[in-house]
Amino acid sequence: MGQVNTVDARAQFSEIINRAAFGKERMILTRRGKELVAVVPIEDVKLLEALEDRIDLEEARAALSEVKKKGTVSWEKMKKELGL
Repeated sequence: MGQVNTVDARAQFSEIINRAAFGKERMILTRRGKELVAVVPIEDVKLLEALEDRIDLEEARAALSEVKKKGTVSWEKMKKELGL
């Protein structure tokens, strides 16, 4: 994975985009030596979103299963417990 500082990235913007889009290369942009953002191929973003969706679905299924086992608590009771 390549790194380039943001000052150089401005001058090389189209090259960085092409490296990600066509070369499937990931580029980290840095500022003052600290990693700031990444330019990645769109396939990487789509994969990350699919993984996040899968995690969300698993968590939702687990929550529904817990509700079936333990039941629910009324909003009024919850507010009272939280002191709201």
